[in-house]
Amino acid sequence: MAATAMSVHQLTSNLYNCRPCGGFRRSEKSRVVRCCESTVEVTEKKKTVVKNGNDSLEICRVLNGMWQTSGGWGRIDREDAVQAMLRYADAGLSTFDMADHYGPAEDLYGIFINKVRRERPPEYLENVRGLTKWVPPPVKMTSSFVRDSINVSLKRMDVPALDMLQFHWGDYANTGYLDALKHLTDLKEEGKIKTVALTNFDTLRLEKILENGIPVVSNQMVDAWGGWSLFQVLLQTLKKVASKHGVSIPTVAVRYVLDQQGVAGSMIGVRLGLSDHIKDANAIFSLELDVEDVSSILEVTQKGKDLMKIIGDCGDEYRRA
Repeated sequence: MAATAMSVHQLTSNLYNCRPCGGFRRSEKSRVVRCCESTVEVTEKKKTVVKNGNDSLEICRVLNGMWQTSGGWGRIDREDAVQAMLRYADAGLSTFDMADHYGPAEDLYGIFINKVRRERPPEYLENVRGLTKWVPPPVKMTSSFVRDSINVSLKRMDVPALDMLQFHWGDYANTGYLDALKHLTDLKEEGKIKTVALTNFDTLRLEKILENGIPVVSNQMVDAWGGWSLFQVLLQTLKKVASKHGVSIPTVAVRYVLDQQGVAGSMIGVRLGLSDHIKDANAIFSLELDVEDVSSILEVTQKGKDLMKIIGDCGDEYRRA
């Protein structure tokens, strides 16, 4: 697994926290907005269900983040990348997270899913999940524009319906995000999208979305934390815990994140065809942190910055002028 380097936007290899919005985020008035429930399967530690009303999706708690296919992390060979995706899925790490702007990520998923259809039994396909994001330009969100945009992802990923469409919006002054989400909900009702979710929406907007009857099942977040010196202390603490259990530092970090209330899953960036961390990722599910482990990590993390004061609510770091 890639070395940990964090602005706590990254816990391991640009780790994102993909969490359901059930009580995980508070506004300045400490209001809790509950948009979904997340229940971890007792018999299968690898899986969880993100749910809101009748909408639900079972995912692996460690997700394969495909943003590294967008460039800057080495040349991606499509055949090697698809073979790597198959190895991850064979190992039970079968949830892939991508976006319309992550280079060839959606296309790679389409090639991968067809390979699964040809080379794996039908029941195998039932465990594979493809989560994508839509980041539209600030134009009028008409029904036809939203439909056409989603059809592009459906074609690239070569699926009849998107398992999850995660929606991102950059400018809250433009309330077109409500129109977009209503059209996305219509597409969900038509069967083109199985679940609708958000990316980096703050508490007030999340509340407004829910008040409009839009059933979102999750809100993916990016965190930023700490300074270099404190990060080194955290690394040493994680290293001590890792050595105690005979695992890697990233394995401990992700296990700690998954054990937090309201966290459905944590995403780890995958360098498809270049390197993999399948062994470390699977070790997360068998690792159990004891009271001493948790206390030592908590002692360090509590010294970090108050993100609400420094950054603001979820996604505010993207909206600063």
